[in-house]
Amino acid sequence: QVQLVESGGGLVQAGESLSLSCAASGRTWSTSYSMAWFRQVPGKERELVAGIRWTDDRTYYGDSVKGRFTISRDKAKNMVYLQMNSLKPEDTAVYSCAARRGLVVTVGPRDYDYWGQGTQVTVSS
Repeated sequence: QVQLVESGGGLVQAGESLSLSCAASGRTWSTSYSMAWFRQVPGKERELVAGIRWTDDRTYYGDSVKGRFTISRDKAKNMVYLQMNSLKPEDTAVYSCAARRGLVVTVGPRDYDYWGQGTQVTVSS
């Protein structure tokens, strides 16, 4: 099993920045996972925000966040981060960390094996 715990959500104003963290742990955790951040608003499907391949830092970003968000990871600490800059009201959502076995970051939430509990990000205009 793998456990993912997010932290760092909150309320900010448009244009401000926020950083999210995800701590991964568990006896089956290994370097063969890909990690991602998804977000979801009520009534909509989960949207892939950013992903990173654990082995070589290859990253993927959703079109709506390119140039504003940065995903990174700390191998030694088993942590994944999401730095969100120039936040917009439309970024408001519950953000969740996810992990999948394999070296490919995929956009479909059903491809991911483990999920964190989610953290709320609210951007006011």
